[in-house]
Amino acid sequence: MTTESPAVPGTGTPAPRGGGLRAALLAVIAVALVLLGGGLAVALGIGDDDAPATPGADSVDAGFSRDMSIHHDQGVEMANLALDRSTDPAVRGLAFDIAETQNNQVGRMRGWLSLWGLTPTGGERMAWMDDAAMAGHDMSGHDMSGGLMPGMATEEELAELRELSGTDFDVQFLRLMIRHHEGGAGMAQYAAEHAGQDVVRSLARSIEESQAAETSLMTDMLAARGGTPLPPP
Repeated sequence: MTTESPAVPGTGTPAPRGGGLRAALLAVIAVALVLLGGGLAVALGIGDDDAPATPGADSVDAGFSRDMSIHHDQGVEMANLALDRSTDPAVRGLAFDIAETQNNQVGRMRGWLSLWGLTPTGGERMAWMDDAAMAGHDMSGHDMSGGLMPGMATEEELAELRELSGTDFDVQFLRLMIRHHEGGAGMAQYAAEHAGQDVVRSLARSIEESQAAETSLMTDMLAARGGTPLPPP
């Protein structure tokens, strides 16, 4: 059995099915990046002169790293599902980019948490953002029951997505991923402004900017396939 390389985004070249193997390889890469993230953080230095050398468990740095990693985990899950089920080269190329990028970012954030001696989970979700910031990003009324953060899909929505195929799948994937990106935007913006560590602020800004660009692209892709966005998170 041969496994071809995934489609190169933007080329329009169809990518192979092989989603199960690709998902497994991406998972292995993600674990390696967690270990690598801590080592690189040590080598490069992760703190400001004015910031604590080791952020506390309740800090913006730790809260963002924990919550955005969990938020990204679902984004990777949906992207891998698109790689397995979609036959649309543009959707598959986008999904590959999202999976690769967010796996890398999760590895960095969990590497920092390990370096700081903190667990990758724990604490109240979004507690590191103040009420005014959450209200400013339309998060104050968000239902986080079951651990869901703004923009995240419910188990029912994911189950429905797994049952779809063809254009119906592509449309619903794009709708869910647009909302997912929109939900994470406020988290990234707040961390970019309030985190104590230079590298955390830098990563947060990168997430905010790259996902805004992807959201614009996905909105155009969705319209081209006859779909409309979900209500904002």
